[in-house]
Amino acid sequence: MTQTVIALDVGGTAIKCALVGADGDALHEVLHAERHPTGADRGGPAVIETILGIAEGLAATARAKGLEPVGAGLVVPGVIDEVNGVAVWAANVGFRDVPLQALLEERLGLPAALGHDVRAGGLAEARLGAGHGHDYVLVVPIGTGIAAANVVHGQVYSGAHGAGGEIGHIIVRPGGPPCGCGQRGCLESIASASAVGRRYSEQAGRAATAEEVARLAAEGEPIAVAVWQETIDALADGLLVGMALFDPAIIVVGGGLAEAGEALLAPLREGVHARVTFHREPVITRAALGDEAGCLGAALIALDNLITKGNTQ
Repeated sequence: MTQTVIALDVGGTAIKCALVGADGDALHEVLHAERHPTGADRGGPAVIETILGIAEGLAATARAKGLEPVGAGLVVPGVIDEVNGVAVWAANVGFRDVPLQALLEERLGLPAALGHDVRAGGLAEARLGAGHGHDYVLVVPIGTGIAAANVVHGQVYSGAHGAGGEIGHIIVRPGGPPCGCGQRGCLESIASASAVGRRYSEQAGRAATAEEVARLAAEGEPIAVAVWQETIDALADGLLVGMALFDPAIIVVGGGLAEAGEALLAPLREGVHARVTFHREPVITRAALGDEAGCLGAALIALDNLITKGNTQ
């Protein structure tokens, strides 16, 4: 019977989930995939029950397909205590000190692991995606916010308190735009996809998404060109700090802003190159896994958890 792990990636809007084939210490292909609404407006307890119900349904689907579910991985946003399996705080899904790992193990009767969505997605990009083959990978998703996953020899380093990688809150423009964290001039307040759209809208007097700004900048529209260049400059400054701290061999840029492709990456490489002094310049490339990264990361942490338990028995 083919062994499989259950993987769930919980977002504010949707829950992406899958059954992924596993063989020893390696993942194989996705054998089954689903997507469900999170229903965050119903509150944390309802979201928890939705997650557990979906996981239970996936286990039943696996068995109906002749597969053997051997473990589960769940990744969620917010502040996550991965060691103890607790979702400490996640505003957009209503979690506060929720022992999700224990709840999932109780419901499924299987070993489970809890992870952070960005770090898990970074783990997948490093081991299965654009960073494959490199030992030192910095994955930087740029979407509504900006974060990073520092992956060394296939493991994410999340810091003493699980808050490592918050590159979006490096101050790159002191006294600059206010950030949701309470500081001013954070990288996220200038170069996130939401910030790009907001800055253009303020200057142009009409609403626009970051995708539109990238397109207008490529067409030479003056306001878009200026906003896009400010974005590139801020990102280059932020990545330079990341290089100084982590010395990655490769930087993998993902998230919604990376959909701009070389319109983002080409000037970003030039900006980083112009700033480099003694640093070794890393490869800068686009993420390869898209919105599957979080779910594949959930599968990886499930598999890693099984291997760890096997090694300690």
